[in-house]
Amino acid sequence: MMNIIEINKRIKQRPPFQMVDKVIEVVPGESVKALKNVSVNEPYFVGHFPDSPIMPGVLVIESAAQSCSLAIEADGTDESRIYVLLKVKDFKFVKPIIPGDTMIIDCKKTMGASGLFSFAVTVTVDGKVRAKGELMFTAVDKESIYAEE
Repeated sequence: MMNIIEINKRIKQRPPFQMVDKVIEVVPGESVKALKNVSVNEPYFVGHFPDSPIMPGVLVIESAAQSCSLAIEADGTDESRIYVLLKVKDFKFVKPIIPGDTMIIDCKKTMGASGLFSFAVTVTVDGKVRAKGELMFTAVDKESIYAEE
């Protein structure tokens, strides 16, 4: 289990873009089960949609991606590298996620070698599937991102 302080030691995102509130279970390098409390106070609900607030699908995926990164670097971060989302495959949104929902994000590694990781992800609310799919990540040298070509 990880609380918000421990999560902050392992991921680089911060509010308002930090999308993981708690880690319920983690098997380093293999799997993670994380929690995200969805609040009407989150800034994107102002415009998505004012009369019918729905969490944007890309942010559901981002919540899952941040959760996966906690499995990849469960023992701490390598400051010289970051894991970037490489591919979103077959992601399906079964039912919208709305303010007041508590997302349980279950990520299981399906492949991992040479800085390339893939996870099967299921997002549930109250035990019912709301979204599922596969996410792939690659390790990138942080300095190479901003290097002049």
